[in-house]
Amino acid sequence: MNNNLLKPSEKLTCQPSIIIKPVKKRWIILTIYVYYTCFNCLQFIEYASISNLVVKYYKVSTIAADWTSTIYLAAYPLLAIPVSYIIEKKGLRLAGLIGCIGTFIATFIKIFSVGTNLFWVLMLGQTVAAVSQLFIMCLPPKIASIWFKENEVSTACSLGVFGYDMGYLLAYILPTSLVHDSDNLNDIGEGLKILCWVLAALMAPVTILALLCFPDEPKYPPNQAQATLRQIRQSHKFQKISYLSTLKSLLANKGFVIHLLAYSINFSIANVIIVFWSQLVLQYFPGAEQDVGWMGFGFIVAAMVGTIIFGLILDKTRKYKQLNLLINVCQTIAFLLVMLSLKFESKIAVYLTICLFGFFAGPYVSAGYEFNIELTYPLDECTSMSMVMASVQTCGTVLIVSSGYLMQVMDTFHFLVVYLACLVVGTVILLYVPDDLRRQQAFRPVPRTDIDDVIM
Repeated sequence: MNNNLLKPSEKLTCQPSIIIKPVKKRWIILTIYVYYTCFNCLQFIEYASISNLVVKYYKVSTIAADWTSTIYLAAYPLLAIPVSYIIEKKGLRLAGLIGCIGTFIATFIKIFSVGTNLFWVLMLGQTVAAVSQLFIMCLPPKIASIWFKENEVSTACSLGVFGYDMGYLLAYILPTSLVHDSDNLNDIGEGLKILCWVLAALMAPVTILALLCFPDEPKYPPNQAQATLRQIRQSHKFQKISYLSTLKSLLANKGFVIHLLAYSINFSIANVIIVFWSQLVLQYFPGAEQDVGWMGFGFIVAAMVGTIIFGLILDKTRKYKQLNLLINVCQTIAFLLVMLSLKFESKIAVYLTICLFGFFAGPYVSAGYEFNIELTYPLDECTSMSMVMASVQTCGTVLIVSSGYLMQVMDTFHFLVVYLACLVVGTVILLYVPDDLRRQQAFRPVPRTDIDDVIM
């Protein structure tokens, strides 16, 4: 989707030639995306979930093991702008293929990382996966807006984010199930080898499917906003603007900048907890590796449920700012309860509260995506989301790197207090984001040609 100089308030009336036709193939596109996203996000915490075994097998420091996840965050700020430029100029298909094929290549590389002196090969594979994620993370709102009806956009975006949660879920199950602690390093290595082969085998089929069935856009727009944008492109008023001008427009958007700051803080805290969850739990419950996996499982399942529920609510209410605020407040309260459960060493309470935290942390990802698109319409979704995610990952990188050191110099509870304070600050900042729903203005009904769902 190209950018343009028309303001969202400059409504155009759809001509009879603009046919709105949502197609059933949209569900195939979304399924392919969710599948390969799942296995990319799995690799984000694939080794963090068994960090003690990574340290033991490869004979590296805990901080080095943390970099298997941190590399995901560090790559984004460095490459976000050129990647978003490529996506804007070349379209959805190229982004989808690079993300999918890159994820497959990463899993294949790590097959050759099994060996106590081959940590560098593991990091090479993680780096390829991290770069591939640059072409993945910003796509849910773009897929939703390009392929889905207006009353499905938020739900589709939530389902797109579903892949992240599923990946995190599997990351707590597969590594802990296949790689077991042992005094014999060969046994650990055998588990790592099986893990790598399983991931490569699972990625191969979807890579072929993406090559065959992942186009840029449908022949006809599926919703009024897309119809308007296509009509603008055909209008004499339409002018292409440079990528630099797009970035300047975003930075001049007060609502976008404030939301960028709030989203970066709140999203990054959830990432930190995911990465360090194993270390946090083992501080209070030594030897509870199996519990770590099941707690992570509960967190992700709750996040998936919350994501779908709030996606449906967003489609029904269109109350983007209000729901984002509600989610943030509840997420902060849930995090406080997690802290207290750990402090009083109640394992049952930790299970319950981490699930509650996941229920609100999960939907904030997609709800924040959707609110961002509302604030920046009609600019390209991937350009604005790339800036948001670059900020998120920069913040996340700083937090994860600093957390590795903080956990060595302060007790775990006070470490968590710091992040509770960050969540409070992020929620307060969100209060100042204007409730400027630009895309909803474009969704308002105008005379049009409408056709029922058909199979493309």
